[in-house]
Amino acid sequence: MVGWILLAIIVVIGLWLISSYNNLVGLRQRTNQAFADIDVQLKQRHDLIPNLIETVKGYAAHEKGTLDSVIQARNAALSASGPAQQGAAEAALGGALGRLIALGEAYPDLKANANFQQLQTELSSIEDKLAAARRFFNNAASEFNASIQAFPAVFFAKAMGFSERTFFDVGDTDRKQLDAAPPQVKF
Repeated sequence: MVGWILLAIIVVIGLWLISSYNNLVGLRQRTNQAFADIDVQLKQRHDLIPNLIETVKGYAAHEKGTLDSVIQARNAALSASGPAQQGAAEAALGGALGRLIALGEAYPDLKANANFQQLQTELSSIEDKLAAARRFFNNAASEFNASIQAFPAVFFAKAMGFSERTFFDVGDTDRKQLDAAPPQVKF
């Protein structure tokens, strides 16, 4: 009788551990998928930038420094890997793009250009999707990290190759822009 009780306890513990392991695998896959979603949005953003630069070049050719900084920031963002490195590179790219878009204010002909307006709209849409993808990734990473640190996974997660995920941080530059006063619309 004691043998059966002991066997039942071992089976229950085994099933509990298997369930915990499978839960961690599912959360890891969700986190990987969320990061892949960010990559898709970043690729769209990176593909849009050359068209935006070419449009601006026609109107503001003497703004070479701004155009070059956008190109350098894009190249750095393309070569970045991992959430921390990509977050920093994308923050720099966001700042450079902000300066590029601001050129539209300085050049009324550029601001009135239909192609420039369409590219601005597309970029704005991509930025919104990218922000949502970052939130989803950070939420998935938070759940995954919490599961790794929770009982019983805390005892076997690291040994089985589960390690904490780094959040996709917007960086200090973007955070300052987010904390700034909202833009005022005037007619």
